[in-house]
Amino acid sequence: MIQTPYYLIDKAALLRNLRIIDYVRERSGAKVLLALKCFAAWSVFDLMNKHMDGTTSSSLYEVKLGRQKFGGETHAYSVAFADHEIEEAVAHCDKIIFNSISQFERFQSFAHGKPKGLRLNPGISCASFDLADPAREFSRLGEGDPARIMSIIDHLDGVMIHNNCENNDFANFDDLLSQAEQRYGHVLQQLSWVSLGGGISFTSPGYPLDAFCDRLRRFAQTYGVQVYLEPGEATVRHSTTLEVSVLDTGCNGKNLAVVDSSTEAHMLDLLIYRETAPIGGPAGDHHYMICGKTCLAGDIFGEARFQAPLQIGDRISIGDAGGYTMVKKNWFNGIHMPAIAIKELDGSMRVVREFSFEDYVSSLS
Repeated sequence: MIQTPYYLIDKAALLRNLRIIDYVRERSGAKVLLALKCFAAWSVFDLMNKHMDGTTSSSLYEVKLGRQKFGGETHAYSVAFADHEIEEAVAHCDKIIFNSISQFERFQSFAHGKPKGLRLNPGISCASFDLADPAREFSRLGEGDPARIMSIIDHLDGVMIHNNCENNDFANFDDLLSQAEQRYGHVLQQLSWVSLGGGISFTSPGYPLDAFCDRLRRFAQTYGVQVYLEPGEATVRHSTTLEVSVLDTGCNGKNLAVVDSSTEAHMLDLLIYRETAPIGGPAGDHHYMICGKTCLAGDIFGEARFQAPLQIGDRISIGDAGGYTMVKKNWFNGIHMPAIAIKELDGSMRVVREFSFEDYVSSLS
């Protein structure tokens, strides 16, 4: 039995999402890139790269990881490249996308003939949380003024429009894209490719895939462009759990169970976005608050009902632990870092990475 805590990536569950991606690629003609900012566990890239066209990045290290571990097309993007990063970023990418015209003008000469893009910001989104809204007021993410964009259009090959965020409503996606077309249609007509970014929850149950694919194809045909999608969460949805053990129980107005993991250190987005994780299996009559083991008072995974009272040593599965978890894990309180394990398609399980005190020490100086 694997020692908890550990992230468990279920390849069969991952493959369900990848097969939907295959369908979207075939029916819509869009190319699909994995957003490494969301998920970068390269031990399953051997499965993923058979169903995706490459990777997109937010930093130099992600560009290099995509090139070295995933293959296919490698798109380089950063909110701001540094002088000492640009040459290496170009060396490892197939396309480079700049966040601003300032960055474009400063670094385009380093591209050495590789396709160059610019991030556009239409100023509209359906994000429900301001922290994650790329179109928020005073956003630094992309250029919005069509006239400024047209001033460099002769030097652009493509653009990225990333203004969706956890958008599981096709009508919202369609409306946002239509508004972007109204504002930037004359820009899009002069390009060879357009990335529509990530944040589109098209692998969610019941999502109208055919309507989505047809919309992407019409967009591509209207402007004569290759469409790219950059899913992160949609790629790994419901594929990964965080496996934990109960260390202590108690009652302080509610039944409490302290586990050998932490939201702050191992599922940080739960805190950032004030969310709770899906916990455990079939619900029962025994209600518990599942608590992390750090000193942070709000280190709470959530509440769940169990079929029997929890005992010290019981194991609990915490769901949706794929996206924005392993890429954000940290050594807060010096608590043990979860291992990474894989459940193979045949049901067997193996640990692919364990962390130790030496890893904690080497992360500091």
